[in-house]
Formats: sequence, C-alpha cells, structure tokens
Amino acid sequence: MISKEVVVQNQVGLHARPATFFIQKANEFKSSIWVEKDERKVNAKSLLGVLSLGISKGTKITIIADGTDEEEAVNAMVNLINSNFSEQ
Repeated sequence: MISKEVVVQNQVGLHARPATFFIQKANEFKSSIWVEKDERKVNAKSLLGVLSLGISKGTKITIIADGTDEEEAVNAMVNLINSNFSEQ
C-alpha cells in the first residue's frame, strides 16, 4: 500500500468534469485506489464517492493505492491533480 498527499489547485476543485477525468484515470489501473479527505475515504473509481467528498480548491487530499501497480497509480493520480487536469 502506498499513499501521497496532494493539494487540489484547480479553480473548481474536484467537481463534475475534473472528477470525471480523475475517475477515468483511476480506472486505468488494476490497484484499488482511494481518496481520503478529513478521515473520510472513498473509492477513487466511484464518481458519486469522489463528488461526495466536496473537494474544493485548496483542499488537501490523500491518494491511496493497493495492488500490483499501486506506485504507478498514485503517481499518475497526483500528476493529474498537479497538472490541474490539463492531461485531458
């Protein structure tokens, strides 16, 4: 299991369109991936789960992955967030 903290910096946070890109990226990996905010942890492959966290600009979240490609998964998710979702 591997985890990394990241601060969401894009204008709208992790809502609607950015959340869709986030979930699509998470689904590229075999590992289980979670997003944690304020001690709440949800499946990063679930749109409703991610949206339910209400992640806005400036929010610190933790990306957690467990599985065969966990390191690659966490790095890809953090890079997507740090790029302000410009990979899509």
